[in-house]
Amino acid sequence: MRRRHFISGLAGTAAGLGLTTATGPAATAHSTDTAFLPGWQPVSVPEGRTAAQLLGVAAGGPDAAWAVGEEGRNGATRGKPLAMTWDGTAWSRTELDHLGLSGQLHSVAAASPDTAWAVGTDTSGTGHLLAWDGGTWQQVTYPGKGDTGTVITSVTAAPDGRAWVSGRSSDNLSLLHWNGQRWRWCAPLPSTVTEVPSGVHRTPGDEIWVYGVGIAARWDGTWTELAPPTGLRFGVTGLLPRAHDDVWLTGYDYGVGGPPGKPPGCVLRHWDGTSWNNVTPPFTVGRLSGITGDEQGHPDRIAGWDFWDQTRAHYLRWDGTAWVSERGPLATTPVLLNSLARVPGTGEYWSVGTNSSAPYPPAQAHMEHFGP
Repeated sequence: MRRRHFISGLAGTAAGLGLTTATGPAATAHSTDTAFLPGWQPVSVPEGRTAAQLLGVAAGGPDAAWAVGEEGRNGATRGKPLAMTWDGTAWSRTELDHLGLSGQLHSVAAASPDTAWAVGTDTSGTGHLLAWDGGTWQQVTYPGKGDTGTVITSVTAAPDGRAWVSGRSSDNLSLLHWNGQRWRWCAPLPSTVTEVPSGVHRTPGDEIWVYGVGIAARWDGTWTELAPPTGLRFGVTGLLPRAHDDVWLTGYDYGVGGPPGKPPGCVLRHWDGTSWNNVTPPFTVGRLSGITGDEQGHPDRIAGWDFWDQTRAHYLRWDGTAWVSERGPLATTPVLLNSLARVPGTGEYWSVGTNSSAPYPPAQAHMEHFGP
């Protein structure tokens, strides 16, 4: 299942809705609604076409970051790819007309302040892999591009320039690897899972994981799979592996039935080496949109959309024992975050999303920054 980047039809009164929440006996999270920390601030976003959303963000350092998404969308009708770059002072739009693409860019990864990769999908369903050339994005060919059944979904990168892309090839392979010279597909997953992995994660120890609905697996030359995470109407937005018995997963679940406009419930799960345990976060109605680790890969922050308090982002911060609330700045519009990234070596973060609960005009891209 692909991640739903807009939550449709949820504006207005929530009273009387049948709401799904995540619960569980294993781990806990504090329900302390701490005050807004001055460190989170709204950031000016370059103007663009309406119905815009940012879906991915990555930082190569304090003076280099990239954000990608889509603009000009109208409901289910795809718009045009959207890209922005940070130069240490301001964000600016990146011209993409030379690519000739309609659709969206939905993932971006930084290997260094000079090297980045992006993944997108056009309106025909073809996956596009882009490389940053120092001034703009350029198309890169990869094995199986355009073949029936080939899908690419997300990208991660290492400081030495290596990169990995999750997805599915026409031969049922699930991980594409750049070794610095060429792209190649890795060995197929040994399971019978038919879902396409929605994300890929690299740990500081250089472990590579793919994840999504029904899949969480580590690649180190061979595959090691965890029991598949499952749900009723379920979406996985992030995975943070720490050890064989310490893995965090974020997402959302719409549950069974309910009235039109019913919001999802937040999904926060912890793998203890044997099974996935549900964790109750500080807010339970909405969506958890991604998770980051610190420099050592320890749990750090989660971005979220709180259905009951839509005009400010609801982040979760790991205090060493539990997840606690950390609020974004108050806005005059809804704040829906899609991605969160740490700035290497700084203790700063970027988060990106949109300011509307439906993919129609006048939705615009939204961005926040944590740090001095």
